[in-house]
Amino acid sequence: MARSASLLNAFLAGATTAALALIGGSQAVEPAQSATDAGLTAARASYRRPSAVPFPASNPLTPAKLELGRRLFGDPTLSSNGTVSCATCHDPALGFTDGVAIGKGVARVPLVRHTPHLWNLAWGAGFFWDGRARTIEEQVHGPIENPLEMAETLPRIAGKLARMLDYRKAFASAFPGSRGIGPDQISASLATYVRSLVSPPTRFDAWVEGDGTALTSEEQAGFALFTGRAGCSNCHSSWAFTDRAFHDVGMPGSDLGRGKIIDLRAADHAFQTPSLRELAWTAPYMHDGSLPTLDAVLDHYEHGVVQRPSLSPDIRSIGLTFEERAALLAFLATLSSESPPAPVSALNASRPAASAVASLGTTISQKDKMFQPSSVGLHAGQSLTINNDDVRTHNVRLDTGPKPFNSGAQEPGQSVTIPFTRAGTYELYCGIHPTMQLSVSVER
Repeated sequence: MARSASLLNAFLAGATTAALALIGGSQAVEPAQSATDAGLTAARASYRRPSAVPFPASNPLTPAKLELGRRLFGDPTLSSNGTVSCATCHDPALGFTDGVAIGKGVARVPLVRHTPHLWNLAWGAGFFWDGRARTIEEQVHGPIENPLEMAETLPRIAGKLARMLDYRKAFASAFPGSRGIGPDQISASLATYVRSLVSPPTRFDAWVEGDGTALTSEEQAGFALFTGRAGCSNCHSSWAFTDRAFHDVGMPGSDLGRGKIIDLRAADHAFQTPSLRELAWTAPYMHDGSLPTLDAVLDHYEHGVVQRPSLSPDIRSIGLTFEERAALLAFLATLSSESPPAPVSALNASRPAASAVASLGTTISQKDKMFQPSSVGLHAGQSLTINNDDVRTHNVRLDTGPKPFNSGAQEPGQSVTIPFTRAGTYELYCGIHPTMQLSVSVER
């Protein structure tokens, strides 16, 4: 706990020292816009916390399953040599990270990428830095089966757990309709626990809910910069401060990230936008853990971005004054708890919302990282045309159905046409911005 508390102290001290060194002393910074300004008020409202945590209908939240998942998360039995648990690299005392640039697993050799934190993944649309898992249930297989991390398999783990009476009882309670312990039950339990890791409210949330005194004038000025001229909110949007999309932010290195997963040059060097919640507790930063402080992160965006064709159009090159940098750092500090954070204890679970009524038509627009409309109805034999009216490259994908579809790189101004010959419901998404989802209902 002492080590955890020192992380926040170091973060705050570092931010304050850098700010004072830059501006030559302590001084108040007035908000760039009034907090009552209509534009800033709208931006503020867009960061309001949701009232419920989404759990899929296929794996609903139950107390027994949650407790089982919590126990499995901290059990080194899940590794091949009994020395590494999920919590080894995702330490709750370190904001569900490991506090180092590159961690090690059972093989005791450096891993390929920095360990990401686990806050607020219930709202995710793709997992791992490169999004190779589409669900958390699928994601939990990765670290367990990776020979460098836990070097185990779920069937072997199921066999080990089945020999323990207390685990047999726990699984019987969590899955009363199942026989014995199997891989699906293990992944469902772990996924349930991971979905429960919702970051707690901070002073920023009090301000969003109307407490005008919760943030200082300097912190409010930092928010105005964040959502305005600095362009941070282009990627760090919504209450969790992430668009869940994949961006090349100009970090040096040869790791192709998302591009290698979906075989798309436009997505080379792209990695998922991390949530900024509890960022004081989750240093170092970036997919490779190479930036130890937020000052280093700001330095990168001001003068360290590698220019290349795959660079995200959402990356904005700006210069901050000394006062602006201090204000931005002050605002970012409000997204973290002032003591070691614990997940929200009272979870209000929700099921996925019912699909919107399908709009009839054969044309869809892509704009502002959204399909518009997000649900469409067709008759069998019709084709659907999707126009990229955005400023970003998109990639339309259909993974299920009789004929999978992959548009490749769909550049701004380009269109793709997809024929639908059979009745059914089809779920399309963008491989670069996976929260962009389109439901197509095809009738005979």
